[in-house]
Amino acid sequence: MELAPQLHRIGNDTIAAHLVLADDGITLVDTGLPGHYRDLVRELKALGRPLSDIKGVVLTHGDSDHIGFAERLRSELGIPVYIGAEDVERAKGAKPPPTPKDPRRIAPVIRFFAYAIAKGGFRTRPLQEVTPVHDGDVLPLPGSPRIIAMPGHSPGSVAVHMPAVRAVFVGDELTTRHVLTGTEGPQPAPFTDDQARSSESIDRLAGLDVDWVIPGHGAPWRGSTSLLITAYRLAERRPAGG
Repeated sequence: MELAPQLHRIGNDTIAAHLVLADDGITLVDTGLPGHYRDLVRELKALGRPLSDIKGVVLTHGDSDHIGFAERLRSELGIPVYIGAEDVERAKGAKPPPTPKDPRRIAPVIRFFAYAIAKGGFRTRPLQEVTPVHDGDVLPLPGSPRIIAMPGHSPGSVAVHMPAVRAVFVGDELTTRHVLTGTEGPQPAPFTDDQARSSESIDRLAGLDVDWVIPGHGAPWRGSTSLLITAYRLAERRPAGG
């Protein structure tokens, strides 16, 4: 799905990954679940671009619903995969720590897990090899992605700032639709390791000159980061599940 001429999405508001297109190739931000590979192939075919145009994958963090088909691209096509240094072991299969119980409603929970199962959520392959990245790194990939460390959801969570498409990809450092409650709008994401640290990290988005703030779950935010942060802070003060 086209968000902008050089910015495309696969998946949906439940789980999504994104393509940044340039003349010198494509950068993929996150890889959803294994079943999203077919969506990727279909999207590239519609664009008239081969898989070999993908020059690299940048992961916002190492959770299974973001590393989806990354190992397939790496092992079959030699496409490098980049991830925040503190999430390397998570991407390689280390179990995350238990997180506090999140609010939930039965219908959104069923929709989320049904979609995850349909997209092969139990078939995700851990990464065998990754390239660790750090705050401030500018990667040698189409769109010149810049890494912004945003620990909290996981220790190595990062935002990926793409000035070429005026977008920043924030993974699960926030969500615009809570997968367990169905609540819409900018808000803390579920399954977060350290919510206090995640809340602090949100301020790192302040002042970014972007048109898009794109989470891994929920609709892309179209507008300023200042308005997004304000909405997020209001959501933090809502009663749990509200």
